[in-house]
Amino acid sequence: MAVEPVTGSERGSEPRRPRVQEVPPTASPVSYAAAVEQYLTCAGLAQSSARVYRISLTTWAWMLAGEPAPTGPARRSAKPPALPVAAIDAPTLPDVLAELAAARADEMDAHTVNRELSIARKAIGWWQQQGWVERDPTIGIERRPAPPDRTKALTESQLAALRQLNVSLREKTFWRMLYESAARADEVLRLNVEDLQPADRRGRITAKDGATEWIHWQSGTAQLLPRLIAGRGRGPLFLTDRKAPARTPSADVCPETGRARLSYRRAEEIFERATRLLANPLASPEDVEDVDGWTLHRLRRSALTRDAEERDVRSGAADPVARQGAERDSGARRRS
Repeated sequence: MAVEPVTGSERGSEPRRPRVQEVPPTASPVSYAAAVEQYLTCAGLAQSSARVYRISLTTWAWMLAGEPAPTGPARRSAKPPALPVAAIDAPTLPDVLAELAAARADEMDAHTVNRELSIARKAIGWWQQQGWVERDPTIGIERRPAPPDRTKALTESQLAALRQLNVSLREKTFWRMLYESAARADEVLRLNVEDLQPADRRGRITAKDGATEWIHWQSGTAQLLPRLIAGRGRGPLFLTDRKAPARTPSADVCPETGRARLSYRRAEEIFERATRLLANPLASPEDVEDVDGWTLHRLRRSALTRDAEERDVRSGAADPVARQGAERDSGARRRS
């Protein structure tokens, strides 16, 4: 794809986008895989974007062949079916594809499904311009109407996968305490060692309104805390890996190690990056820079939702409005 710069005579009061000139390949490819490579070569994509496009179009190879696309770790080693590009024009394909795409949409988040559909349509549209295919078999597939809910609770399997991540003791303890206490992340990060009462499994925090409250945790956090504290008697509970900068307030510096209190911004960055492949099970490690992970708020919401659902089971309630109120009550009850 060649890009023609805007000449001086074309400049006006408003900026204009460069015009794109299609440069067709010299010969029509026989296979779908070759057509994908021709498209990626001519699309003018950045290397990181081309990698995402290739993954999506490889996923579509299974569905265009009438097969469900593999998910999870198995996808990384799976070899896509050999598919002639002419198969895209099969008259029965749209119905088969709609069924496969609907099943896939039930497994994946809306962002991933909509992105894959958009990429497939761009490629097929380009192949139509080259005269390689006549039909777009995705024409009957609708985009998912709602974007993914970044605040919804994590499933039990997602939480189990989170606990299995190979991360530092600090992260394991922080994430476990955040989930077990349902406290806000900034409140947990403000904890000092002297605020803890390990025997009672609770810690003293300062809430948003300045009130002093207690948060409570369970056995998972209780087992990790002694290793994290490692004999320290005072100072911030969760520390950075490096010495505190010279101007750091004394209240945010550990007097025994000289390290600073872990900030919310840094804690969020670590959690989001560590969970990118969990949040995107079809992505490979090479794609980690191009996908998004979970948020700390979502982890806390998971705890509130779990408590509310447990009370629903005990009481027989199923009203979603009542559940929202129960989630709020759960957060309040975990603090006393």
